[in-house]
Amino acid sequence: MKLSGEQTIPAPRQRVWEGLNDPEILRQCIRGCENVTKTSDTAFTARVVAKVGPVKARFNGQVTLTNLNAPESYTISGQGEGGIAGFARGKSDVKLIEVGPQETLMSYDVDAQIGGKLAMLGSRLIDSTARSMAQEFFDRFVKLMSVPAVPKPKPAAKRRAKKPAKKAARKAPKKMAKKARRR
Repeated sequence: MKLSGEQTIPAPRQRVWEGLNDPEILRQCIRGCENVTKTSDTAFTARVVAKVGPVKARFNGQVTLTNLNAPESYTISGQGEGGIAGFARGKSDVKLIEVGPQETLMSYDVDAQIGGKLAMLGSRLIDSTARSMAQEFFDRFVKLMSVPAVPKPKPAAKRRAKKPAKKAARKAPKKMAKKARRR
C-alpha cells in the first residue's frame, strides 16, 4: 500500500518537529493509541487498538527514526504485530517545509505492507481505512499545534510556591498549642 500527501500546519517548523517527536502528542493524535513510549532519541514503542472492517486487534509496535535532518526531514520505519489479526510494517519519508513564521507544510510518502487476516480484507477497505486514520491524525495534530505553546514555569516560581505551604504547615502546630493552653 502506498499513501502520500501534504498537510499545512499553522505552527512554526521547529514546533511541528518537536510535536512529531513528543510521545504524548503522538498518543493523542493516533486513533486507538493506548500508549507511546520514547525509548531513545530515535526509537519509540506503541500499543494501538485498530479496527479495519470486521477485524479488530491490539498492535504492539516499534518505530525507528533514520535519516534525521532536524527540523527538516526524517524517515520513519516501523512494524506492528497484532497476533492472529496480522502484522503491518512500513516506512515513511517526512519533510517539513517552512512556509512562513507560523506555517509549516508537511509532506509524507508512505510505503506499507500488511499480512495475516488484515491482508484478506482487500486493498480498497485497507486503503480507505488508512486514509481515514491519516486524516484523523492530521486533524488532531493541527488542532494541538494551533494552540499556543504553554511556557514552562521557571524553577524560581516553583520554589516560591512551596515556601508559603511550608510556613503554614509550621504555623499550624503552634496555633493548636496556643488554643490548647487557653483552655
